[in-house]
Amino acid sequence: MIVSHILGGMGNQMFQYAAGRSLAIHLNDTCKLDLTDFDRYALHHGYELKRVFNVPVEPTTSDELKLVLGLRRLSLVKKILRHRQFSTLRGREFVVEPYFNFWPKFFSLNSGSYLHGYWQSEKYFKSIEKVIRDDFSFRKPLAGKNLLLANQIDIGNAISLHIRRGDYVTDTKTGSIMSVCGRDYYERAVSYIGNQISNPIFYVFSDDMDWVRESVRIDYPSVYIDNNKGLDSYIDMQLMSLCKHHVIANSSFSWWGAWLNPCAEKIVVAPKVWFRNGNNDSDLIPSEWVRL
Repeated sequence: MIVSHILGGMGNQMFQYAAGRSLAIHLNDTCKLDLTDFDRYALHHGYELKRVFNVPVEPTTSDELKLVLGLRRLSLVKKILRHRQFSTLRGREFVVEPYFNFWPKFFSLNSGSYLHGYWQSEKYFKSIEKVIRDDFSFRKPLAGKNLLLANQIDIGNAISLHIRRGDYVTDTKTGSIMSVCGRDYYERAVSYIGNQISNPIFYVFSDDMDWVRESVRIDYPSVYIDNNKGLDSYIDMQLMSLCKHHVIANSSFSWWGAWLNPCAEKIVVAPKVWFRNGNNDSDLIPSEWVRL
């Protein structure tokens, strides 16, 4: 059994799920998800994958988690063991992502491994791309205004543009890790795609639409989408994935919105600066995407 620790917002959950699923298939093993840390997690909307997608992987039972980790399954112990200075106490089973970029030894892991980390690289699951796309197919069909938007997206040269601010701006801890993409990046990205695509229409998604309208100039037809709130926020990703091209923020949410578009000819523009804290993000962006 491979157990993947799941925590964070939906984009982070998707990376953690995809890595665990990939390793399990590589080893011809089963995959389970450790969701226990959501009991004390107040951010975002809790565990979302089963509610949003057609994922077949189930949460681990307490007995299964005990079999893999023993006392290391306790939340406080897991929190301690993830730190490098306690690595000698982890044992062979408790596997902590050693650094942010792709770890080449990942596929040398054994059955019985417990994965703790972010695993934010397509390289962890590229070999099972079709499986991941099937798992991340959306459960609910679009309806109402979102269905009208989807039909509109389908008939034009639609480009999703995601502007993430929110806790990047308001939360000191998050802001110390994540860079904030400014007006200059978005206007350069709009110009880059606009020069290559005829009759582009930009579909703008943001958690701070007032700032976007006031600050970002888009010299092309634009549609500002701000109707999906709370538990329906995931629908923005669903609409992004229907667009033909993408401008993403330094956000795993719009990363997946772009990745879920299966078109091989898509143009995806990503920010050159993703982190403030020095994480090596060289494997985060697929090689065919453009960084500005």
